[in-house]
Amino acid sequence: MSSATPPPQGAADDGAHTPSETVFDKGLQPERTLLAWRRTCLAFGVASLVGMRFTVDALGLLAVFAGVIGGGLAVLAYVLAATGYRRAHESLRGRGVLSRDGLPMLAGTASALVIGVLCAAYLVAGLLAA
Repeated sequence: MSSATPPPQGAADDGAHTPSETVFDKGLQPERTLLAWRRTCLAFGVASLVGMRFTVDALGLLAVFAGVIGGGLAVLAYVLAATGYRRAHESLRGRGVLSRDGLPMLAGTASALVIGVLCAAYLVAGLLAA
């Protein structure tokens, strides 16, 4: 006879895992969100580095700086999203309430803005050179 407490309402419990390892949502919404953040951060990081590669001739050190900053912000957004997923998973399993913050969105937005600034600087440099 098990003395374990039943999982919170809505939690998926197939009996094969301990309560802390089971998922809260059978549709795996937090897990799907984390996978979407991984793809988004990968795209931002790659775009920053590819943008750096194509603009380094026109912008020099500024392109390198912007590419590294954009890539770094993409990595930061990924780390914040992964940490947020772990916190959300523990919160859902423990209290049945989702607690998250907007820091991954802030870092992802900053990364996208760096990419945009790099593109705008490249266009301005091209116009000034012509």
